[in-house]
Amino acid sequence: MSTLTSSSAVRTAFVKVPEITAYFWIIKVLSTTVGETFADYLTNNIGLGEWGTLGVMTAAFFAALIWQFRCSTYFAPAYWLTVVLISVTGTLITDNMSDNLHISLVTSTIGFSIALAITFIAWYRVEGTLSIHTVDNFRRETFYWLTILFTFALGTAAGDLFSEKFALGYFTTLCVFVACVLVVAAAWRLKWINAIAAFWATYVITRPLGASVGDFLSQPKNASGEGLGTTVTSLIFLALILLFVTFLALTKRDAPKDEVVAA
Repeated sequence: MSTLTSSSAVRTAFVKVPEITAYFWIIKVLSTTVGETFADYLTNNIGLGEWGTLGVMTAAFFAALIWQFRCSTYFAPAYWLTVVLISVTGTLITDNMSDNLHISLVTSTIGFSIALAITFIAWYRVEGTLSIHTVDNFRRETFYWLTILFTFALGTAAGDLFSEKFALGYFTTLCVFVACVLVVAAAWRLKWINAIAAFWATYVITRPLGASVGDFLSQPKNASGEGLGTTVTSLIFLALILLFVTFLALTKRDAPKDEVVAA
């Protein structure tokens, strides 16, 4: 990723993804947290089971994805609903692989890393860039959402690998991934990696970071959590997401703008 070169391109209002602002990263982490806690809530509290929950959430995700694809430009409610549902779906895919298919977290982490790498390679070979500022047609958007799905599934596997398999605990795992984000930020500031590599590295890392936040807050205190439970944690974070998305939908603070950017 760090070897990819940047070039100039015109970003237009037809780009289907938001500007990368502080709001983007805040809602991204909130969404990943909900992906972890809401998946657990539906599986355990509602009693759908992991396969049943995966089926329901996959159907909901595809419905949201169709809405997103049908939008001609970026529309905050459609975009962020799709992100939340893909977060839940990605979590459930990994959980089912681990709990029901008995695929180890090491294997799933490696497998999703390979799948993500293949997607990046295919995207770059076809489009010549991995910049989200060029996501303005069906093919590029397909690559984008496939990449997002693999980042969420990979992040779930990696987060569980550190917190459970390596027995670091949720708070320590959270600190590890915060440190990883800081390392990526420093590498970008020092120009060791370009903006595209920094973005995607951060996107992958914030998935297990958000999941660790969710686990830390929701899990019982005797399991190194804060004991809020999945219901309370999910409601808090869903309310925050709704608040931020409503604000962005009204103010258009994160709407794409016509300008020349590094692609």
